[in-house]
Amino acid sequence: MTPDSTPDRAPLRSWLPGFVLLAAIWGSSFLFIKIGIRELHPVYVTLGRVGTGALTLLVVLAVLRDRLPRDRRLWLHLTVVAAFGVALPFTLFGYGEQRIPSMLAGIWNATTPLVVLPLAVLVFRTERLTARRAVGLGLGFAGVLVVLGVWQGVGGATFTGQLMCFGAAACYGLAVPYQKRFVAGRAVSGLALSAAQLLLATVQLAVVAPLVAGAPPVPTALSWDVVASVLALGAFGTGLAFVINMHNIRVIGASAASTVTYLIPVFAVLIGALVLDETPTWHQPVGALVVLLGVAVSQGFLRWPGRPETMTARAVPTVAARN
Repeated sequence: MTPDSTPDRAPLRSWLPGFVLLAAIWGSSFLFIKIGIRELHPVYVTLGRVGTGALTLLVVLAVLRDRLPRDRRLWLHLTVVAAFGVALPFTLFGYGEQRIPSMLAGIWNATTPLVVLPLAVLVFRTERLTARRAVGLGLGFAGVLVVLGVWQGVGGATFTGQLMCFGAAACYGLAVPYQKRFVAGRAVSGLALSAAQLLLATVQLAVVAPLVAGAPPVPTALSWDVVASVLALGAFGTGLAFVINMHNIRVIGASAASTVTYLIPVFAVLIGALVLDETPTWHQPVGALVVLLGVAVSQGFLRWPGRPETMTARAVPTVAARN
């Protein structure tokens, strides 16, 4: 989602290192999920992740002398955002990566803006559909079909895993406009909102996890790489990454900061190939490029000549915007 205004142009050295680091952190999250699900149920991977992330943001809140929201009604709305923007999509990516490579999950994460826009237009009425955006959506969903390789037929574990990852993106697509409609504009910092979301998601998962996956595992029975991966997911991929993203938004504006979307699948593919020896089929990166082209067109980063359109969407800080 892009804002109607951005800060003056900032020097590259003030934001580019953090921008690239953020893409690398979010892109590597799919590697850590892949490692975590080797010994943990996807629900417990998510629980460990959001719990660690919540603790990280609470420490940052304390250092900055910020505080959690006090409005009870706001907490109710954040409960919905926590479920559909944090707990459910994070878990679906874990289930998906039981069936598909981590690099492919990273590609599916890039489809989030394509789901956000139609829901924002048709359900929440926070956006309007223009010809440019319609073309971008068409391109993006054509790319989705290419990633799926629909000409090869559908079905099987791989197809199911891809649908789960697309379902995670769909959850983000619901959470982002919901948050824009019911949470944006409150006199609460983005950091406090995200910390509250992670706290609520931790409580939700703590209740659901034993029902879905049985008793929690004994931490000492887990290998060090699994424990380290879950902690990295929470502290870096969910906690520190949000702080970096907020810095980027302040320095270059939400519109420019959101272009990190284009780098995340690049890092996910590179890390999956180098660390896990994953190899994509030809149509998956090709489809990813078509998806990203559609995202660029629909969000106004690529425009055809003519009268410029006004960007009316205002960015809403959320840990659910990216995995």
